[in-house]
Amino acid sequence: MADFKLVVSDPKTTKAYNLDVTGPKTAKLIGKTIGAEVDGEAIGLPGYTLVITGGSDKDGIPMRKDLPGQGRRRILVAGGIGYHPKSDGMRKRKTLRGNEVSGDLVQVNAVIKAYGPKPIEELVPKTEGAGKKKKEEKKKAAAEAKK
Repeated sequence: MADFKLVVSDPKTTKAYNLDVTGPKTAKLIGKTIGAEVDGEAIGLPGYTLVITGGSDKDGIPMRKDLPGQGRRRILVAGGIGYHPKSDGMRKRKTLRGNEVSGDLVQVNAVIKAYGPKPIEELVPKTEGAGKKKKEEKKKAAAEAKK
């Protein structure tokens, strides 16, 4: 069974929350396409409704909404997701992933469409950001070096 990192964005507070989706919970996401609504109950967010907005696989290849299917494809793109040209008229052949969620994905992105009775901060386990941990480690190391 595939394991995902589900990144849920809250448009009201403009914050993003990381959830680990493992085991049978992943079956609710596999086969859904970009733009599909997912019941938050299956993921651990009772009362919430989420809309899938994208994702990426283990190599960082992004999903593209206008590309059907699950697999990777090399397509000629002139802009949009996966390629941002430096000047007008530039096109490039890029490897992109289809718009359907599969077991090959590592990260799935979603946005909250309908809110539940409890605030999302209570439902999502709180984790410290990697930047804060590194700053604290540097402060401890500097303090020990001064001793």
